[in-house]
Amino acid sequence: MEQYDVIVAGGGMVGAATALGLAQQGLSVAVIEGKAPEPFEPQQAMDLRVSAISPNSIALLTRLGAWDSIMKMRLCPFKRLETWEHPECRTRFNADEMNLDRLGYIIENRIIQLGLWHQFDLYPNLTLLCPARMAHSHSTTDGYCVELDNGRQLQAKLLIGADGANSQVRQQAGIGITAWDYRQHCMLINVETALPQQDITWQMFTPRGPRSFLPLTGHQGSLVWYDSPKRIKQLSAMDDIQLHSEVEAHFPKELGEFKVLNHGSFPLTRRHAQHYYKPNVVLLGDAAHTINPLAGQGVNLGFKDVDTLLHEIEKAGKEWANISVLKAYERRRRPDNLLMQTGMDVFYTTFSNSLFPLKLARNVGLKLAEHTGPLKKQVLKYAMGI
Repeated sequence: MEQYDVIVAGGGMVGAATALGLAQQGLSVAVIEGKAPEPFEPQQAMDLRVSAISPNSIALLTRLGAWDSIMKMRLCPFKRLETWEHPECRTRFNADEMNLDRLGYIIENRIIQLGLWHQFDLYPNLTLLCPARMAHSHSTTDGYCVELDNGRQLQAKLLIGADGANSQVRQQAGIGITAWDYRQHCMLINVETALPQQDITWQMFTPRGPRSFLPLTGHQGSLVWYDSPKRIKQLSAMDDIQLHSEVEAHFPKELGEFKVLNHGSFPLTRRHAQHYYKPNVVLLGDAAHTINPLAGQGVNLGFKDVDTLLHEIEKAGKEWANISVLKAYERRRRPDNLLMQTGMDVFYTTFSNSLFPLKLARNVGLKLAEHTGPLKKQVLKYAMGI
């Protein structure tokens, strides 16, 4: 039986960040991950999965030593954000209003993961088990026992579930979820654009769902198309020429001329764990909560989870494995995650209704929001985690 202080199930962005933070605190950590991220090469095509990384998340990545590594690969800073339904009723955000150099960065998820993994070798007290998967886990009198699919057995005082929306840790710990399907799918389309628009991300609302643009490096961008499962399935079956015609017809003129490079899709669901912990086991990131990706807050919420758990463990000192630490973590994170989930749901529902009075009201609201000054800044600060 291999002994560790902590076992982290999941070596993605959230799991890797958690493992690094705990290793920095001197704890012995084992990370279980089924597949290593593909190494970075500058000539590689852009991945479909990207995230809008907030200043709060950048601060965490910097403390973990990963930010310099990420900067040496590729990312795209952006200064402006615009959202609208009617072209004349827009809400605009600009980094200059906040006295910031930028609002955030659009970064491929794999690049963030690689930046974190590059730090693993700096910590002899961090063990990466990859490829490996958790087969079984169960609580013991003083911790958790985990059996891997290759037969290895691990024992730790704390098991951390950072293994995604379909978390095995959550299921095997018997932690229930509240969940529902948004009855929509999301299509991601990587494009090359003729227009230089790498400093802005924008979102146009339609009754069938938003149409969004996220800037990537080198005149590239990620288009996000929300629609019914039937419609997204239809689009996914098209070749690049057919898809180009559909995007041209349904995205705003702001996109300009473009070339389709790649595409993929996934369903939208909301999940929230009924508890974030049980004795000696705790959930972070998508294992604890998933959110409508409308505002790109998913991984930022996950990194806030990491930040909070690391703080509570460090503050507890020698009593870090006490259940009171996990209680404090949930007490701090659950309300914030629930608020963001609910806020995105209200926003999503409001803009998915084509009733004229509601349509008029929300366009007036967007127009007014453009001129609210301090309130607009406060909304942006909350979204950015500052």
